[in-house]
Amino acid sequence: MTVEPDSRGLVIVYTGNGKGKTTAALGLCVRAVGWGNKIRIIQFIKSDWEYGELKGITRLAPEVDIDVMGAGCIGILGDDKPLEDHRSAAQRALVKAREIIDAGEYNIVVLDEINIATHMGLIAIDNVLQLIAGRPHGMHLVLTGRYADPRVIDVADLVTEMKEIKHPFQKGQLSRRGIDY
Repeated sequence: MTVEPDSRGLVIVYTGNGKGKTTAALGLCVRAVGWGNKIRIIQFIKSDWEYGELKGITRLAPEVDIDVMGAGCIGILGDDKPLEDHRSAAQRALVKAREIIDAGEYNIVVLDEINIATHMGLIAIDNVLQLIAGRPHGMHLVLTGRYADPRVIDVADLVTEMKEIKHPFQKGQLSRRGIDY
């Protein structure tokens, strides 16, 4: 990992009930790749479903690596997995995140949907705070997902809350490929 002199890594949080949290993180990845950064994305909730962001991000390899580690979108989209399956998957993602952060090989590590994983009780907030505190000096961490814990917000350098104003789903329109997934 190459770090600019005197640069402290930032903690960036994208949260809120509106669309665009993961998309904002991926946009940051595109910008960072343009400057030669190496990025690792660890997805805590999403599984191996076919979705555009996964297909798109793989085109940024080898600068961007992604680990899809979730058991699926918990509690929605026909999820019928036991809570323990989701908890086990999130725990494995947490272990992977710790390994990646400790190795210090990436400029940016995106912990996608980690906020919802803590909110749902799949992982402990204290473990997330330890990840943040224990990162290498120049490493940026990006945490996405609804319901960011106030303690994460307190230690973050940048917090953006996505607020839903209007969504086609409210009119009965289904998700659209390339827009919603």
